Formats: sequence, structure tokens, C-alpha cells
Amino acid sequence: MEGRPVAVIECPEEIPCNPCETACPQGAIQIGNPITRRPRLDAARCTGCGLCVAACPGLAIFLVKEEADTAEVTFPYEFLPLPQVGDVVTAVGREGQPLGAARVVAVRQVRTSDGTWLVTLAVPRALSSEVRGMRRL
Repeated sequence: MEGRPVAVIECPEEIPCNPCETACPQGAIQIGNPITRRPRLDAARCTGCGLCVAACPGLAIFLVKEEADTAEVTFPYEFLPLPQVGDVVTAVGREGQPLGAARVVAVRQVRTSDGTWLVTLAVPRALSSEVRGMRRL
């Protein structure tokens, strides 16, 4: 994850689901047979495009890019109004617990999305494996 965004898959269930596998143009995500397997990521093939993040119906895929003391965490966002680049928000963890202030550095929608936006927060590198969403201040 050093210097480039890479997908992080935190799929907790073994259910019949494979949108992430079919969304990945690089073939970096494999589920195989049976379709109830959890996805496996080949990080070397991942380009950080975010198509899998927007495609995951369980909102269980994130992008993480680490550099020096900072990191960028990209997650799916399905609420309105959308945050704006430069906004300061509260970064939250997997269970919604506040982790600290973060700055919105990107808000984008991938071409195949059905309404899911991707929001990227700049956070301290030590929080890159914990931040999984945001709450407005």
C-alpha cells in the first residue's frame, strides 16, 4: 500500500456474492467455486481503480494508500448531501466509533456505479487500518 492505493477486502460472510470479482478489470479479485468463498485479492494486480469498492453490495471493500506519516482511505458513501473536498469530518471505525478529525481529499463516482460515491479521507498512517467511514462534524 506504500505510495499507491490498494483494495482492502473485509468481507465477513461466506454468501453467494461476486460483484467485486466481475467488476475488477485487472482480475485482481478471485472468488472461484463455490461462489460462497470469500474474495481473495492479488495486491500486485490491483490498480486502485475503485470499481470493486463501488460494486460491493456489502460496502466491505476500501482503498488504502500509505505514504510516510499519512494515509488516504477511500470508502463507499451513499448519503446526501455529499461531502466536499476540503471538508473536515470525523473519521470513524468499523463500528462507527470516532477516531479523530480527517480532511476530505476526493469525492468521485466511478463510471459503473449505481449511485455509490467514493470518498477519500486523509488520515494519520497509524489509522489507515481502522478508518472505514466518516461522520460530519
